[in-house]
Amino acid sequence: HGARRGREEMAGPLRIVAPRSILLEVIWPVLDEFCRRHPRVEPDVQLDDRIGNWVEDRVDVGFRSGYPPEGGVVARRLLTLQLLVCAAPAYIARHGAPATIEDLAQHRCTGFRHAATGKSMPWEFQVGDDIVARNIAQAFCTNDVEAEARAVVGGHAVGQLIGTTAAPLVRSGQLVPLLTQHIAQHLALYVYYGSRTALPARVRAFIDLAVEIVANNPAYTLAPHELAAAAAGTKRRPRRSSPAAGKVR
Repeated sequence: HGARRGREEMAGPLRIVAPRSILLEVIWPVLDEFCRRHPRVEPDVQLDDRIGNWVEDRVDVGFRSGYPPEGGVVARRLLTLQLLVCAAPAYIARHGAPATIEDLAQHRCTGFRHAATGKSMPWEFQVGDDIVARNIAQAFCTNDVEAEARAVVGGHAVGQLIGTTAAPLVRSGQLVPLLTQHIAQHLALYVYYGSRTALPARVRAFIDLAVEIVANNPAYTLAPHELAAAAAGTKRRPRRSSPAAGKVR
């Protein structure tokens, strides 16, 4: 009877809530592998940047980027999140690269509008031992992380992107990290759930797989040597002269 009950528990609905900003890069590999291992489980995935009422929403597993979730849930830290200021090589060739936080005022920058509050998020920087928040003038604003990343990759603006989004784009050469001396790393990705003991087998199996695949995975952060190499490349990359440069009026 115990084996039969175990098989039954590895079937049925699995309600997951996750922020849009991390679904494709971080959560999808977990979902993909879990569905291969347990084809009778039926994931129901909600993309939401807020934490709702755990009981009313009937969530089995949640993910949150930022600070630890509250409200009586069990939370496990999976990954440190870097906040990376980035630009495309084409943008840097046209406009140069900011050398200081203050230089950002002279550049076109993106903004992210939080879906839950409707407010534009300030950019956050590590300055000495402190995390400093700055409201940056926005030339392109959206409430979608992928749209913001595409604007930056397209060379339209400088952006501050979460490391899970930016790291693969930096490694592929599509983006260059800037102001690397001010990368903030005070936020994290958490998985949370309702109880340590009364978890169905399918829920426990999904949490264990998320920890196995995501926890401290170096694919989602840029190592110091990667940042140093990128910064050196930025210093060597000359700014392209504008068409009017050098003309005598």
